[in-house]
Amino acid sequence: MKLSTLLFFGACCLVTAHGEDERLPNKCEVCKFLTVELQDALEKTGRSKEVLEVGEVLDTGKRRKKIRYNTSETRLTEAVDDICERILQYNVHAERPGSLRYAKGASQTMTTLKNLVHKGVKVDLGLPFELWDEPSVEVSDMKKQCETMLEKYEDVVEDWYFHHQDERLEIFLCQNHVLKESEQECIKEVWKGDMGTKGGATETESDGTEEEAKTHDAGEL
Repeated sequence: MKLSTLLFFGACCLVTAHGEDERLPNKCEVCKFLTVELQDALEKTGRSKEVLEVGEVLDTGKRRKKIRYNTSETRLTEAVDDICERILQYNVHAERPGSLRYAKGASQTMTTLKNLVHKGVKVDLGLPFELWDEPSVEVSDMKKQCETMLEKYEDVVEDWYFHHQDERLEIFLCQNHVLKESEQECIKEVWKGDMGTKGGATETESDGTEEEAKTHDAGEL
């Protein structure tokens, strides 16, 4: 009974903090994750040996032009098609600084809260348990900004794909075209595990649920 009471109060502290750290993603963060996802999608098809035939067969008997799939416009179109939809796979990790707050996988706070629920502790986040894994307001906004940015800089992305793939896309697109020099800080941010950030966030799960409840807030939910 005492343990359940302690866990309950720990959960209350987490829920009370919910929303305090909520903020919408900035332009740098949107561009960063747009390029991360696009480069990842392209890398998965970069080694394809498929050959495409394009053009019409004419009465003169002229053959259709053959082009390699991995250098074709078709490959780029397929990669870009659902690239912003992939942003919805991200979650908010509020214990991490800057753009590192956005990452795939469950956040430490959400994992802690789910563990409490499974232990029989009542946790009220103001929405049904089955909706806890739905994209957050921040992530949904990043998807919308991604779509707008991709439409605006479509020609730049195509120029990179056909002529500048030797350069990292986040440099060519974000640093050279989208962002001012003063807006580029997030591009250099890389997750390195325990960074001594708010709550002492680490990549490993704590063995003590009660301890987790004391050291993490629910602002990332």
